[in-house]
Amino acid sequence: MKKIFLAIIFILALSVSSASARSEITLAELNGTVGVQMEEFVKEVIQNSESRGDSLIIFQLDTPGGLVEAMRGVVQSILASQVPVVVWVPPGGRAASAGAFIVQAAHVAAMAPGTNIGAAHPVVASGEDIKESDMSKKIMNDLKAQMRSVVQLRGRNQEISEKMIEESISLTATEALKGRAIDIIAGDINSLIKAVGGRRVKVGSQFVNIKLDNEVKVSRAEMSFSEKIIQFVSDPQIAYLLISGGVMAIFFEIITPGGFMLGTVGGVMLVLGSIGLKMLPFNWAGIVLIIAGIIVMVIDIFAGTMGVLTLVGLPVFCLGGIFLFRAPGGELLQISMSLIIGIALALAVCFVLVAYLVLKGIRRKVSTGQQGMIGLEVEIISDLTPDSFGQVMCHGEIWRAKSIDGKIILKGASGKVQGIEGMTLLIQRINQNDSI
Repeated sequence: MKKIFLAIIFILALSVSSASARSEITLAELNGTVGVQMEEFVKEVIQNSESRGDSLIIFQLDTPGGLVEAMRGVVQSILASQVPVVVWVPPGGRAASAGAFIVQAAHVAAMAPGTNIGAAHPVVASGEDIKESDMSKKIMNDLKAQMRSVVQLRGRNQEISEKMIEESISLTATEALKGRAIDIIAGDINSLIKAVGGRRVKVGSQFVNIKLDNEVKVSRAEMSFSEKIIQFVSDPQIAYLLISGGVMAIFFEIITPGGFMLGTVGGVMLVLGSIGLKMLPFNWAGIVLIIAGIIVMVIDIFAGTMGVLTLVGLPVFCLGGIFLFRAPGGELLQISMSLIIGIALALAVCFVLVAYLVLKGIRRKVSTGQQGMIGLEVEIISDLTPDSFGQVMCHGEIWRAKSIDGKIILKGASGKVQGIEGMTLLIQRINQNDSI
């Protein structure tokens, strides 16, 4: 009787424990470039979820692509997870390039209507396909093997997944479901949870049924503020803008001294851009070209070449953006060439406006101090001669003055200041009849 009682207690304890485990779902958003910060965040979410004994993890993914090594790290964390993982592309989102690999690695792959997945062909940083070469074949075969391994493990369509890499095809949610590239179409979290409940997935070496209570608890996992900043600046487009804008602001601070706002803003932008570059496979040649392009455009202001040097500096500036992220590891990092040109043109417009103001300030006539008196009209108070001093009235003040005409300028006449020697004004007559 005692054994039966203990067995009942043990079964009830298991039931309570199982119900507790089934009642927790972790939801985490993965937005932006697949990079080091996203890789670390995914690893952290999975570890925390495993330690709590959650029944499910849902990653809400919206990405244009990212770094190969970071993608491998995310995929590895998902494959090693002891908690079933759902990767869901929310309404308006996409799982392009590196994102396609992450979706395929999930125990359950889901998309919302109106989303797309694919276009995983490796590219260079300018957004163009990698040119045919031994290196490109090596990269292609490596990525195809990576895709095949996760697709075979999850039992999805291998042919379609390889076409995402070979032919850079992109599928809608409906096409992906029909082609067995994903498992579920769900328009919101609630419908996603209902569709996932009861599915049988392979976690590790065992098959597990995902059992969810009717009143399942969903807790959100979010990046800290500092992690969000790092994730934001590690976007190659943002990093490029920060570096370019920061360098330009500091150059303008140097050529127009007297304030600190441009220099301070430029310094902050460079610091943030440097943080982003640290997370990306950047190339020093790109930074050198960006700086060189800006220097050439700045020289154009003072050289008076009427924009000729600017026409040279702008293409150099654009080349800097193209080469900035052309480095190993960025094969799935898709950056639009039109975006680089657009940023460069926008900065060029700002450059022209600021350059105009700088040039206008440099050429503006001095209006203060003694130099500002040159060209002003004066009233002769006492006769002026080339050899002796007289007095004039200028700006309501009496000044010592002398004639530079070689003639005497009579009292009561009008003259014009042509120069200054110490505290003496050099006056030229205005009316020839006022001199003898």
